[in-house]
Amino acid sequence: MISSNDFRPGVTIFLDGAVWVVVEFLHVKPGKGAAFVRTKLKNVETGQVLERTFRAGEKVERAQVQSREMQYLYEMDGNYYFMDTETFEQTFVTEDVLGNGKFYIKENDVIIIQFYSGRAISVDLPTYADLVIVETDPGLKGDTASGGTKPAKLETGVVVQVPLFVQTGDKIRVDTRTNEYLSRV
Repeated sequence: MISSNDFRPGVTIFLDGAVWVVVEFLHVKPGKGAAFVRTKLKNVETGQVLERTFRAGEKVERAQVQSREMQYLYEMDGNYYFMDTETFEQTFVTEDVLGNGKFYIKENDVIIIQFYSGRAISVDLPTYADLVIVETDPGLKGDTASGGTKPAKLETGVVVQVPLFVQTGDKIRVDTRTNEYLSRV
């Protein structure tokens, strides 16, 4: 059992005969009345999204998921293929499960994937990714870190805003949660 106070994104629970993943949560403490937790849940099997409110401290059954370290191999037809680093068994993750993570993984990257009943249900990405800029406008003399920003296309296809002094070919660090430039590497 898990308390609704312990909800975090990625936590899996068993509710109404189905397995749900917590996508978003918000602890609310109104001035009058008891505290509660407002959540957005996603059904692992159907992909249905549900908004549900729990009383603070309400107990729900936690779904047992298995986490495995997997190495990214390649993408084909919207499926992303991974290899278990211990058993060398290969499996795929759909684009729906991977979400924006597809922009932050490169071949041979190792990430954690959660499985329920043998099926991938979520992916834990590292907090940041180091990627090379493949296309951006040229910088001008005198551009500084405190100046403006410009769009830059990275090797995985994602576009992020970077400072004006960053050039094509530079390797940068990007926050995978917010899609923001952090620093040059």
